[in-house]
Amino acid sequence: MDRITLEPGKRGGRPCIRGLRISVNDVLSMLSSGMSQQDVLDDFPELTEQDIMAVLAYAADREHRV
Repeated sequence: MDRITLEPGKRGGRPCIRGLRISVNDVLSMLSSGMSQQDVLDDFPELTEQDIMAVLAYAADREHRV
């Protein structure tokens, strides 16, 4: 989970990936729209497979806490 960062001044304080301006929601939206993990990686070469797995783990953890 250290790949997911929260910075008050970045993306409105939304959780982002490794301090980048790519939010957890951005990646989840892409995946839920039918993009494959490889499609996301192709669109954002600064991301890694581990980043996408961290996004999914973060979302699962948030859902579990509700």
